[in-house]
Amino acid sequence: MKRQTKALAIATALAASLAAVLAAAALARPSHTSGTTIQVRGGEFFFKLSATSAPHGTITFKFKNAGHVAHAFKIAGKQTPTIEPGKTTTLVVKLTRPGKYPFKCTVPGHAQAGMRGVFKVT
Repeated sequence: MKRQTKALAIATALAASLAAVLAAAALARPSHTSGTTIQVRGGEFFFKLSATSAPHGTITFKFKNAGHVAHAFKIAGKQTPTIEPGKTTTLVVKLTRPGKYPFKCTVPGHAQAGMRGVFKVT
């Protein structure tokens, strides 16, 4: 009986320790639900955003290249890599001040051909 009680106490202590570790890990992990996500579709030679404004804070731009040539997306000094047709990439930007933020494709000539716009942060 003493052996079973000791084993139960050890199992309970291990379970409590594991629960504490998992709770701490959940708190340390960044939340994917905070901030705003904007879908960006780009092609020859346009960008279409799911919204043209968002509240200030962390904004995730999910960029899909719907065109036939490589494109990229740049806003607030940050940019995606140049991605091939059909590919998708994500750009997370902290826009903490309200205002207007120009965006563009960084492939030479693409912004001049129409791949540019302005995103408003409130």
